Amino acid sequence: MEVTEEFIKSSVEAVRRGGDLIISAWDKPRNIRFKGRIDLVTDTDVAVEEALKKSLGSILPGADFLAEESASDTSLDHGLVWIVDPLDGTTNFAHKIPFVAVSAGLWTGQDVDLGIIYLPVLNEMFWAAKGRGAFCNGKKIEVSKTATIEPALIATGFPYTVLKDIDIIIKYMRNALVNTRGVRRCGSAATDLAYTAAGRFDAFYEVGLNPWDTAAGLCLVREAGGMVTTFDKGPYKPGMREILGSNGLIHDQMSDLLTDGL
Repeated sequence: MEVTEEFIKSSVEAVRRGGDLIISAWDKPRNIRFKGRIDLVTDTDVAVEEALKKSLGSILPGADFLAEESASDTSLDHGLVWIVDPLDGTTNFAHKIPFVAVSAGLWTGQDVDLGIIYLPVLNEMFWAAKGRGAFCNGKKIEVSKTATIEPALIATGFPYTVLKDIDIIIKYMRNALVNTRGVRRCGSAATDLAYTAAGRFDAFYEVGLNPWDTAAGLCLVREAGGMVTTFDKGPYKPGMREILGSNGLIHDQMSDLLTDGL
């Protein structure tokens, strides 16, 4: 399908309206439920997801949805799919930490051709469309120019599989800490990828993420001039176990760091 200017504008506004629900709930009591020991869901997650399904569904009738709070057997093997995280950073939301994002990526059968990440509390709207570049609040963004990992600032996260993957997560963290300027954790993979696209982080890596965590950010980083692969530099598709996004210049060095090549 052709991603037109009008389609982009309508989709961005739909995501913005979803974010408005987060703003309206920000100072209200949270109704928190537990999907797992550290995996939370709130009424706001569900409300935003339902709003996005309605608004994005009206913009592109017939498209499927792969969304966090109603994840189904929707396949990415063919067809049009909105990959949606209504509130990435639910734990942050529960604690009133502002790194929360609404994320929507349009899978067109082979790739994510449109990615939108909105940080409503911080009032930052990121979007990118294949072949059109990446933007934040209407201004074009690009990845950083950092050429080596020693001065690089790296982002990562700890997935819900942290108990199972703790040893390898600590190993990656140690390698990153001793070989770079520092490591940051926002608690929202969508935010990490948007910030990598904007040049605030030089690279981002994580294991154990779901398609809705990375789909929109994948488009953003690529359109901002960066790279997104698996740790060993293989092709990345939303839902793969490993993701490495970077400015491209330090991608080989980050890959070495994560595969014990240093």
